[in-house]
Amino acid sequence: MSSEDTSLFHKIFKSENDIPEEYKVPELHQREYLLNGELVQWDGHIQEIYSPVCIRTENGLQRKLLGSIPDIGPDEAMKVLDACVKAYDNGLGEWPTMSVEGRIKCMQKFVYLMIKERDLIIRLLMWEIGKTLGDSTKEFDRTVDYINQTIDALKDLDRESSRFQQAEGTIAQIRRAPLGVVLSMGPFNYPLNEIFTTLIPALIMGNTILFKLPKHGVLAHYPLLKAFKEAFPAGTVNTLYGKGSEIITPIMESGKVNVLAFIGSSKVANGLKKLHPKVNRLRAILSLDAKNAAIVTKHANLEVAVSECILGALSFNGQRCTALKLIFVQKEVAAEFTEKLTAAVSAMKAGLPWEKEVKITPLPEINKPAYLKECIDDALSKGARVLNDHGGFTEESFVFPAVVYPVNSEMKLYHEEQFGPIIPVVPFENIEEPIDYQVHASHGMQVSIFSEDPMEVSKLIDPFVNLVSRVNINCQAQRGPDVFPFTGRKDSAEGTLSVFDALRSFSIRSLVAAKVTDSNKNLLNTIVRDHDSNFLSTDYIF
Repeated sequence: MSSEDTSLFHKIFKSENDIPEEYKVPELHQREYLLNGELVQWDGHIQEIYSPVCIRTENGLQRKLLGSIPDIGPDEAMKVLDACVKAYDNGLGEWPTMSVEGRIKCMQKFVYLMIKERDLIIRLLMWEIGKTLGDSTKEFDRTVDYINQTIDALKDLDRESSRFQQAEGTIAQIRRAPLGVVLSMGPFNYPLNEIFTTLIPALIMGNTILFKLPKHGVLAHYPLLKAFKEAFPAGTVNTLYGKGSEIITPIMESGKVNVLAFIGSSKVANGLKKLHPKVNRLRAILSLDAKNAAIVTKHANLEVAVSECILGALSFNGQRCTALKLIFVQKEVAAEFTEKLTAAVSAMKAGLPWEKEVKITPLPEINKPAYLKECIDDALSKGARVLNDHGGFTEESFVFPAVVYPVNSEMKLYHEEQFGPIIPVVPFENIEEPIDYQVHASHGMQVSIFSEDPMEVSKLIDPFVNLVSRVNINCQAQRGPDVFPFTGRKDSAEGTLSVFDALRSFSIRSLVAAKVTDSNKNLLNTIVRDHDSNFLSTDYIF
């Protein structure tokens, strides 16, 4: 690539004076964490937080310092755990025994306080993880919508549970009850939305939360600490900062965690579960690795296939578990498809997150550019080519997407989840080839099928619904809508998340039962009429 070819990319990073004032953020040096309803001051070791956005200085490109956070150790982490355990109090605490209506009011107050911090959180998402202005805004607003949808879903669930059931001479009321202490750990790519898709349903069902902040996107939660403090009873939500390997190990080994809500790698999840001394008592809700494939057949509408594959493979630089990470294309249309795909990728605008129409932005993980280069070099050494201009160009934290073709099973890109802006394209002759790939793959989250032939699509649907959890027809892989179930097979997930499923995942059915006698009917009627029990109730929540 000539110096003239790369000149556009060298203009991506700007000097401090070239950054618009409305998108700047002040340095946030956090010296407190949420413990037992108080923002506890921290005077110990801290960890500095740097942006993937580099600043041009007299000394060259330098990642911008955004602030710092507490770097607590194992002793402090155990105190945070103890606060969580105390607040739950074996199910006798204020939060787990609170009425559903009471918990909903607390959650509504939290949403009100959260919205007040919208502008700052959006700017922090751009600076911390390099997400575009549009996507950062969408993440915040979608998270607020998710919380409101969760509240509505809980109301529906409670209405269904507000009646008594009678069978074989026994009368009962069946409701859902909390599980206990939940350790919530989430990813950097959706540090607000994905974490809240487990934290919020776990919280509103009456569990107490041990919240381990993500490695990247941690400062974006700082403005919400006061909201958690003001909206919920003391000890209901407690925050953890620091190195996961140091502070999570003793927490899991204590056996005091009842639920592990984790979004990340299957290797880490397996290790965490093994630390628990009584695995049978640990419920795990996990969203893990994925290597989602797209299948473009000779009967596909190539314009649609290219458009959706671009969205699927490169939205937020391909840093999504639901991203399309391997594209199979039938040989009869491979040349035309890759030509169109290459042109579309080459036309994508690269830049800083707040710039208009920008699609490709800097990457937050420091080692990611080197890893992506390693993957590309491996493919090139085994017969592949980078088809698009500037494909794989790297400067500091920025990597321009690469369309790599033809990829085969001998290459890293065929097996490993690149989690970055590389589009590996695999030519195939027989439709059994992509099916065989999925049969032997370690992951089983989603697949996207591109074809206009009903018979062909039918023959692909039937095997794939038993290999992955979601089959997408002529569209990219994705999580939403949030009312749809989100899960995976093999190493891709454990448990199911959706607005409705998550409430069930973080709770257990409990019932109060009695024989149908006059004295028991009078007893139950009196309890319900006088509102003496939060569990036993026929109140209808509007």
